[in-house]
Amino acid sequence: MEWVAITLILFFAALTHGSIGFGFPMVATPLLALFMDLPSAILLTLIPTLALNLTSIVSEGEFLRAFRQYLPLAVLTTLGSGLGTVLLLQIDSELFKLVLAAAIFLYLLLQRVRFQLSWIRDHPTQSRVLFGLSAGLLGGLTNTMLPVMIVYTLEAYSSNKRAIIQASNVCFFWGKVIQIALFMVDGRFTAGVLLDISWILVLSLLAAGLGIRLKTRIDPALYRKLLLGLLGLIAITLVVQVFL
Repeated sequence: MEWVAITLILFFAALTHGSIGFGFPMVATPLLALFMDLPSAILLTLIPTLALNLTSIVSEGEFLRAFRQYLPLAVLTTLGSGLGTVLLLQIDSELFKLVLAAAIFLYLLLQRVRFQLSWIRDHPTQSRVLFGLSAGLLGGLTNTMLPVMIVYTLEAYSSNKRAIIQASNVCFFWGKVIQIALFMVDGRFTAGVLLDISWILVLSLLAAGLGIRLKTRIDPALYRKLLLGLLGLIAITLVVQVFL
C-alpha cells in the first residue's frame, strides 16, 4: 500500500512539473515526508529531479551557454546545498520538516505579494552570494530552493522568463549533483534503493511528458489555485505532524 501511495505522489508531482514547468521536488518531497523521514523522501527524488531539471534546461535552447553564463550563481548554490545536505544527513531531525513547511509558506506568500528589492540589482555581487548560498542551504535541507530563487531571479533578471528558467534549473541541477554525491558517500544508495529509483525515473519522465501534452488543455488559473491550495494543506499537515 505504501508503494501505491508513493507511485501516485511521484506521478502527480512529475505531471505537475510537466504541465507548469516546475514543481517536482516542491510537491513530491513534502507529500513523501508525511509518512517517511525527510532524508528518505529526498533520496527517492534526487535522480528524477536531476533528469527533469536537465530536460528543462535543454528545452530552453543554448543549454551549454546557460551552464557557462550562470556558473557563478550555480557554484554558490552548490556550496550551500552541500552544507545543507551534510546537516540533514548528520542531524536527521524531524524539525527539518518545519523548515520545509516554512519554505512552502514562503513560496505561497510570494504568489500573493508584489515587491521589489532594488538592492539585488544595485549590488549584484553581494546579492548573488547571499541568495546563492541561502537558496543552496534551503535546497540541501529541504530539497527545494525554489522560494529563494524566485525572489532573486525575478529581481536579478528583470522578469526575463527564459533567464529565470535557465538560471534556476542550472542551480537546481548542480544542487542535485552535490546532494547525490553526498548521499552516495553516506551509503544511502543501496542496490535496492537504486532499483526503486530506476522505475521512479521512468515513471517521472513519462508523467512529465504527459503533463507537457496536457499543458494547453488544462485551465492554468484553476490548476494553479488547486496546486497552491494543496501545498498549503501539506505545509499545515507537516507542522501538525511534527508536534503530535
